[in-house]
Amino acid sequence: MILPGKTIGVLGGGQLGRMLAQAATRMGYRVQVFEPQPHCPAGAVAHREVNAAYEDVAALSAFARECDVVTYEFENVPSGPLKQIAELTQLRPHWSVLETAQNRSREKRWLREHGIPHAPFVEVAPGGDLAGAIKSLGFPCVAKTASFGYDGKGQVKVRTEADVMAAQVMFRGLPAVVEQFVPFACEVSAVVARSGDGEIRVFPIAENIHTNHILDFSIVPARVSADVAAQTEALACRIATEIGLVGVMGVECFVKPGGEVLVNELAPRTHNSGHYTMDACATSQFEQQVRAICGLPLGDPTLISPAVMVNILGDAWEGGEPNWGKILAEPSARLHLYGKAEARPGRKMGHFTVLATDAETALAKARELKERL
Repeated sequence: MILPGKTIGVLGGGQLGRMLAQAATRMGYRVQVFEPQPHCPAGAVAHREVNAAYEDVAALSAFARECDVVTYEFENVPSGPLKQIAELTQLRPHWSVLETAQNRSREKRWLREHGIPHAPFVEVAPGGDLAGAIKSLGFPCVAKTASFGYDGKGQVKVRTEADVMAAQVMFRGLPAVVEQFVPFACEVSAVVARSGDGEIRVFPIAENIHTNHILDFSIVPARVSADVAAQTEALACRIATEIGLVGVMGVECFVKPGGEVLVNELAPRTHNSGHYTMDACATSQFEQQVRAICGLPLGDPTLISPAVMVNILGDAWEGGEPNWGKILAEPSARLHLYGKAEARPGRKMGHFTVLATDAETALAKARELKERL
C-alpha cells in the first residue's frame, strides 16, 4: 500500500493529468508530471514538472526513481521506454495494458482472442491490400490508422468506391484496421476501476453524444434499458480482470438497435465521459485512480445526482473569451477549466456539468447553457 505522503508520477501533462494531480494532492500525495511540452496543464498543479521526450530513457529513469508509483493520463506513451524502467518503480497499469490499448490492431485482436463482442474487422499491414480488406467487409465500413488515433483523428468512413481511393491515399504505407460499420442506436461507456488485489468498481454507465467525432455530451444515467447497462458493466469488469488492469479504464461501446452491446475502444486511464463523477458521484474517477494504483480500498462510485457533462472546445473562443458568468450564474452547473494557454478549434479547453433530478432535465439545461456560450 502506497500511503499519502508518497510520490505519484504521471506520464502526460494534459487535463486528465491535471485533474488526477488535483485529486492526489488533496489526498496528501506528492505529484510529479513527465511531459515533453513545458508549462503543461498538469504541471501547473503538480509539485514538479519534468520536460523531456518519452524516448529519453535517462530522463524517464531518473523520474521513475523519484516516484513510488507511476501511472498515465493518456495511452499514447510509447511502451518501449516503459519496459526499460519497469524495474525502477511500480507501473500501474502495467506497460503491457498500455501497449495493447494504444494500437487498434492489437486491441481488436485482444478483444477477439478473449471473446469480447466487437465489430468485425480486418488488419492491413503497411503497403497491404486496403481495398481488399474493404471489399471483404463491404460498404459502409471505417478505415482507421492502427496507432495513435483519438477524437476521430486518423480514420475515415468508407461508403463508395471514391472513398476507397481516398482511404488508400490516406493510409498509404501505414498499418491500418478496417472495421465493419455498426448501425448503432447509441454509444455508451463504462469507467471501471480495479485494484491489485482484484477489487472492482464500475461507475454508472454514461450515454455519449459525439459531434464531429469529439464527445459533446455525456448523460448519466444512460437512457438505456437495465439489460444494456448490465451488459456494459459486465463487459467492463470482464475486460479489467482479463487484461490485468490496476488502475482505471474507460470502455467505449456501441449499442445496437436490438440491445446488443459491442466494445469499440479501450482507454487504460481516466476517461472524458467519466468527468461527471467529479460532481455527481460519491468518489470521482480521479480519486479512484489514485486509490487503485496506490493499493487503497476503492471508493464508492454511487451516483448522487443525475448529470450531464458538456465538453467546452476551443471553438467557444471564436468571438473572444467566453462569458463564464452565464454558466456560473446557474446553480445546477459546475465549471471546470483546464488552464490551457491557447484555444484552438476542436481542442478540449474545459467542461461543465449540470445536475438535476433526472437526466432529461439535466440535458435540456446543458443544451441551453452550451448555446449561451
